[in-house]
Amino acid sequence: MDVGSCHLGGNADAVEFCPHRPFRHILAAATYTLQEEAGEEQQQDRAGTVSLFSVNAGAEDESRRLRLLHSVETAGVFDMKWSPTAPLLAQADAHGRLVLRRLEQEDGSDEGVVLTDVCAGDVSSSMCLYVDWNQNADSLSVGLSDGSLSVISMREDHLEVSEQWAAHQYEVWTCYFDRARPHLLYSGSDDCSFSCWDLRESPSNAVFQNKKSHTMGVCCITQNPMEGNMLVTGSYDEYLRVWDMRSMVKPVNEKSLNLGGGVWRIKYHPSIPDVILAACMHNGFAIVKVGTGDPTVMETYCKHESLAYGADWQTSEVAEHNTDSSVVATCSFYDRLLRVWQPENLVNHPSKS
Repeated sequence: MDVGSCHLGGNADAVEFCPHRPFRHILAAATYTLQEEAGEEQQQDRAGTVSLFSVNAGAEDESRRLRLLHSVETAGVFDMKWSPTAPLLAQADAHGRLVLRRLEQEDGSDEGVVLTDVCAGDVSSSMCLYVDWNQNADSLSVGLSDGSLSVISMREDHLEVSEQWAAHQYEVWTCYFDRARPHLLYSGSDDCSFSCWDLRESPSNAVFQNKKSHTMGVCCITQNPMEGNMLVTGSYDEYLRVWDMRSMVKPVNEKSLNLGGGVWRIKYHPSIPDVILAACMHNGFAIVKVGTGDPTVMETYCKHESLAYGADWQTSEVAEHNTDSSVVATCSFYDRLLRVWQPENLVNHPSKS
């Protein structure tokens, strides 16, 4: 089950496997560490790192299953995402900046894998908490600590804030472009609101704002890759909720499941359309079946000792084989721990494609 583990130099809060060939074995792991500097007035700085690892779950040599390749020191990282079209990593950080770095291979081997700066832009004087790409990779959305949402346009050599508005009362923990309708942007906030915005209007118009279903802050939103009318949200209130979006004006909360900890991140499996990986903060990690019936927990992973924050699936190069090849990376905050592991209950899953 366990492939490898590593202690990072700071508080670990995000992991993202590169989905693009030939880099699908590359894992990015980010940290965010609050540093207090002594002086007449104590000053706080938020520092971080982005580290690249090579993951080879099937290697006979244990030392080659998880290897650190490269690390970049930066501002504290709250979130990061790979572009859907290229090995380009977007970083949302504590200094209110959005940074883009390209994954490159300098000498044709893993030893030459590096992140090179492409461009960076000041988004806000507030902290950037979350980032998402639209499917064309020409725009990014950013959730901010002051309750604002930003839409950033990609230009040839720079980033440009094309829209920014006060979307919520408190921190925007998550934002998500609809994959089929990129003019729609979903957001979730500490004000318990799950909202949708129409970007064709300026300022962006609220399609809906649901403030009653979540009893605590909305932390994450994702869309079923095979069924675009199904949206899933996670909340500090410990519930994973499944939404029917066919009625956009008043989306229907069809089902819910208590995961026993604040649901901070949710990721659909890259090749099994009804399986979700969830980071449950105070209750480890869970693999959940979210199909036509009620959501059910298939498996839990509780080998982290503090806040379960980062979680992602590796996009497999051997999906056509009958053997299970699912590989998961997870990280936890205060113990600064990165773990890579393989679920036990996905072998011969009936939905496996």
